[in-house]
Amino acid sequence: MTPPDARPGPEGAGAPTVVVTGVDGPDGTPGAIRIVTIDRPSALNAIDPPTMAALLAAFEDGGRAAAADSGPGAVRVMILTGAGPRAFAAGADIAALAGMSPGEAQAFSELGHRVAATIEGLPVPVIAAVNGFALGGGCEMALACDFIFATEAARFGLPEVKLGAIPGFGGTQRLPRRIGAARAREWLYTGALVGAEEAARVGLVNRVFPGIDALMAGTRQVAAQIAAQPPLAVAQAKRAARRGLELTLPDACRLESALFAELFASDDLRRGMQAFIEAGQARRKGQDLKET
Repeated sequence: MTPPDARPGPEGAGAPTVVVTGVDGPDGTPGAIRIVTIDRPSALNAIDPPTMAALLAAFEDGGRAAAADSGPGAVRVMILTGAGPRAFAAGADIAALAGMSPGEAQAFSELGHRVAATIEGLPVPVIAAVNGFALGGGCEMALACDFIFATEAARFGLPEVKLGAIPGFGGTQRLPRRIGAARAREWLYTGALVGAEEAARVGLVNRVFPGIDALMAGTRQVAAQIAAQPPLAVAQAKRAARRGLELTLPDACRLESALFAELFASDDLRRGMQAFIEAGQARRKGQDLKET
């Protein structure tokens, strides 16, 4: 859903509506951090079917790049954001939705679910950097990300009920898992809009920044910290945290144990532990020299 002043913009006439850019990782690896930007600012980045299809293509390509072991194009973190100062994504494009048949609406919903599932299934973390409105489908895309950073001006909500609809891209399922069932039901049934500070207080948002520049700088800084870690360990941590939520605690702990064990066959773990041991030996040697 979009706010009342959102209208389809010229981007819908064939121009790209999703832009993908790469940022070097902390070790200089080209494109280790990949930024996916919804680029329909005149429509408050509202998501129509072509834009949703472009998001799917961007994240599927990111998944292929994330599978690379090393070298140029080996993606380690992805960031999802929106162009311009007013919106991350103000929702699904109402003009596009209004003319849909039930069958077309279901196909669009299923496409949105596919994008969200792709984001969740990536072996690398995805950070949502929210600037302005994140409503309806925009909020749902943010919910599919591993965590959310936002500006002080950000506004979140699933206001579809006001149009006689419900969220169609997973909002009724992911919001309760993120903030708790009772609070999520209140937001869903009232269509409430929530500010960034309140969203952070209830656990929807991890960090709040004073403006877009600070938001993107902070998001890139955290992305760089993640990109500096051994990629297999990050991937296993994401798998454990994501899949574990769908299991009972005993089954989730068994999953964690299996993923933990798998890493002991990796070169990353061997290098990391050897470096830790050697650093400890060097510290002890230095201490011994000081004491003599």
